[in-house]
Amino acid sequence: MMGPMGMRPGIILLREGTDTSQGKAQLISNINACQAIADAVRTTLGPRGMDKLVADGRKVTISNDGATIMRLLEIEHPAAKTLVDISMSQDAEVGDGTTSVVLLAVEILKQMKSFVEEGVHPQIIIRHIRSASSIAVKKVNDLAVSFDTSTPEGEEMLLKTASTALNSKLIATHQDLFAPMIVDAVRSLAAVSNDDLDDLRGMISIKKIPGGDVRQSFLVKGVAFKKTFSYAGFEQMTKKFSNPKILLLNVELELKNEKENAEVRIEDPEQYQSIVDAEWQVIYDKLDSCIGCGANIVLSKLPIGDLATQYFCDRGLFCAGRVEDGDLKRVAKATGATVQTSTNGIFEGVLGTCSVFEEKRVGDERFNIFTGCPNALTSTMVLRGGTEQFIAESERSIHDALMVVKRSLKSRSVVAGGGAVELEVAKHLREHALGIEGKGQLIVNAFAKALEIVPRQLCDNAGFDSNDILSALRRKHTQDEDGKWYGVDIENGDIADTFAAGIWEPSDNKSNSLASAAEAAQVILSIDETVINPRSQDPGAATGMMGPGAGGMGGQKPLSNMMGGAMDQVNAQKGGSRSGNLGNGVSYLKGRGGG
Repeated sequence: MMGPMGMRPGIILLREGTDTSQGKAQLISNINACQAIADAVRTTLGPRGMDKLVADGRKVTISNDGATIMRLLEIEHPAAKTLVDISMSQDAEVGDGTTSVVLLAVEILKQMKSFVEEGVHPQIIIRHIRSASSIAVKKVNDLAVSFDTSTPEGEEMLLKTASTALNSKLIATHQDLFAPMIVDAVRSLAAVSNDDLDDLRGMISIKKIPGGDVRQSFLVKGVAFKKTFSYAGFEQMTKKFSNPKILLLNVELELKNEKENAEVRIEDPEQYQSIVDAEWQVIYDKLDSCIGCGANIVLSKLPIGDLATQYFCDRGLFCAGRVEDGDLKRVAKATGATVQTSTNGIFEGVLGTCSVFEEKRVGDERFNIFTGCPNALTSTMVLRGGTEQFIAESERSIHDALMVVKRSLKSRSVVAGGGAVELEVAKHLREHALGIEGKGQLIVNAFAKALEIVPRQLCDNAGFDSNDILSALRRKHTQDEDGKWYGVDIENGDIADTFAAGIWEPSDNKSNSLASAAEAAQVILSIDETVINPRSQDPGAATGMMGPGAGGMGGQKPLSNMMGGAMDQVNAQKGGSRSGNLGNGVSYLKGRGGG
């Protein structure tokens, strides 16, 4: 019912300061935001891609890795954050293709933008995108060439996929050094079972040492970690063993004093000495049990004090405390040792072994290196380089290549790179679209055109005329039966058979890219309203629910304002208001106890 003054009662759903936008304009706004994000990483694609420098005030990162750049951009737009998610997902699943997946998703949205503006319902567009993506993924799987990785041809396949992953990286000129190292590391992990590949990050360690030449990087088929903090007596220790017995502990080997508030009642002053002797006896018993089990090397996650260091040194043992948890687990996995949480009852079955242990100097650092381990699963890559930024980017590049080789070992199939797959899939989608009636035909054709962004961007980044090369590629794929593997020839600015040229990628890489990009496009197209709540620490956002003109109230002030804020003024005089409007000269403190 309407009131006596002809006013409707206001219905307040959202608090003051909430930003809402909906409808077609909101959808187009989201697409525009995603296009702006894609422009930030567009030029990093391919072997001729440029690098981005991102500074956050504390450190500077130079990279052309799509996932790294997307993560460092700190994107605030709620819909555009979906692109960050798919890029990180691609990085975790496949390792490579993090830029491609963003470009594909945004290009799909760009091609669908005209349909949205013309009034086509988003659900119709989404349905046909889903259909087109499933056809595209199936076509990629049909195109994939299988390999037996246990044969020399399979070994070559792994080397070529690793080299292709490194092609667009900062260390592309050193792929002859890194590609065999990467393949060796991953193959040793899969020597027993492919299930071990799932723990690739934990089993293959990458250590960075600034200084020296990048060609001085090397692979340790075993475990290597930096020398830990050590006490006096460390330098006199034996630094090299053959077939040592290795004891791993999670025990502190330090003399522990009683706490300051400890109380001990004695009747005779001589009894105090027996208490001190008991404290020393505890540590000596621990050390004797470590020596008595026959160990030559003692590693502990917790500190090993100066007394223990000298004690072990005098008896010809090597020890290291404060070993990182990841390094200790890798040593346990490689040597067959079991980490002990107590020094009581240690027997020979919990000890590990390796062929050779030695402490070796690498640059300015000293490394403890275990080689010839019985369980040849773990590997350590030691990277050298002139600057921290170069080494950090090298590490990201190595990680991507490791993931690509891992994915190749699992899928055992590859496709050609250089945009060849995208063009072949686009041709297949156009042929499929001819059998679709109505709007669906246009939408599937638009999806096919979106796939051409990969070869087009490869050309643009290399400085070639993308229109000429794409025309030649379309003609080759359409008219020539053997043209399915033709892609962009970056070296000569022409087209070439990229499969014959050895530019290979795991088929899972392309399948995952197409599926993730299509899913992200569907998610963004399904959003018809965005509600952004005001920041909770903004005092003005929590006050009166009715702003000026809200709900037909004629711009009346909230109740707290209508009362003149009398209580607030009184509270302000006594130290400050805690609710409603603040008194004069009073503000909330952010943090503990603040608003």
